[in-house]
Amino acid sequence: MPRRVDHDARRREIADAVLHLAATEGLESVSLRHVAAEAGISMGRVQHYFRSKDEMLAFAFEHQSRRHEQRIVERLSATGRPPTVRDIVRAVMVEIIPTDEPSRASWLAGIAFFIRAMSEPRMAAVVAAGGPKLVEFFAEQLERARSAGALAPGVDPRREAGILWALVDSQATGIVLGASTPEEAVATVDYHLDRVFTR
Repeated sequence: MPRRVDHDARRREIADAVLHLAATEGLESVSLRHVAAEAGISMGRVQHYFRSKDEMLAFAFEHQSRRHEQRIVERLSATGRPPTVRDIVRAVMVEIIPTDEPSRASWLAGIAFFIRAMSEPRMAAVVAAGGPKLVEFFAEQLERARSAGALAPGVDPRREAGILWALVDSQATGIVLGASTPEEAVATVDYHLDRVFTR
């Protein structure tokens, strides 16, 4: 019988190759040929799954987002108890910060996508949607905490959501530039969350 091909798995393998190249070389010089070589398949096979470079890059960007979500769920499940709102917000923030090699590679790949978005409108639309979605997620979680009496007095969920994203961005940048360590960044996150949440 002919061997069945898992097309979704093959697309993810190609996306993983794109993300590795994005983190190590950037995206401007990456071609379908480079991606094919990195994935260990023919260029024709890459073209079979993606009609254009932009389509491939958009899929890779979304694949990375799904990978983040999976790691966050695993991080929260590992505690063995229902997570509090603070637990959820902290897990998301710590996942984004480059605290290990996989998350560092993800951050660097994200920078490469951001640079690509500066000159490519279609990529800009994909990348630009990420920040507002995260800020909205933070705002929703903070509203939940306020309803449960777990938010510190005077904290505005909408304004605080933007501050949380800015905090993550600054701490991540500090790590990749060598200005701080992952441990210092996480400690800063915890310090700030202790001021935002009452429990």
